[in-house]
Amino acid sequence: MIAEELLNQMIPPLKVSDTVGKAAKWLEEFHVGQLPVLDNRQYRGLVTEADLLDFELADDSGQLLAGLPLGYADVHVQHDQHFYSIMEVAIQNKVQLVPVLNKEREYLGVVTISDTLAAFGQPPIAAGQGAVLVLSMEERDYSLATISRYIEENGSKVLSAHVAQDEHDSYRIRLTIKVNTPSLTRIVATLERFGYAITAQFSGVGELGENEQERYDALLKYLSL
Repeated sequence: MIAEELLNQMIPPLKVSDTVGKAAKWLEEFHVGQLPVLDNRQYRGLVTEADLLDFELADDSGQLLAGLPLGYADVHVQHDQHFYSIMEVAIQNKVQLVPVLNKEREYLGVVTISDTLAAFGQPPIAAGQGAVLVLSMEERDYSLATISRYIEENGSKVLSAHVAQDEHDSYRIRLTIKVNTPSLTRIVATLERFGYAITAQFSGVGELGENEQERYDALLKYLSL
């Protein structure tokens, strides 16, 4: 699962034109220790409870966030990064949520630690191992029946599929498919032969390997702090 599939729509970003008072209220209301701050759609950093403390003590809740020296400007992931990367960023920086950006550094949303843990805790795609494939295509080219047939012709089956609009092109869609076999080589070759663009693939999704288990244990340790 990739970052943009885990976006939490319930946690809004703040703007540089918002006040310290609003930021403090939202941190309390949404039960988080940080919130992203945007300048238009550009990500500027995270505002934390510690950032606001001096202003609250001085009863200066009208101070704009634009005047705060925001931290965590480099703490984010790209929209197409695997959720392992989200875990690593959160653990390394000890944050509860990780902003997700596109290639232009425009803000798309956040993924929370609990969202990541839920994704990690999902059951394996199938008994044994499976894989995930992400395709990009024009809406007129979308036919799940056709795509499923190409996949089945390579000895695999589609277990689930999710369709989302492409954020950069309203005429294109993104299709995320889970299949029940670990190898995608033949499937990818077939789909590309018929003109489908493969934007991401994750093979061998199933039982946790040694490195994956270490990441999971690290996340659990972080959550218990």
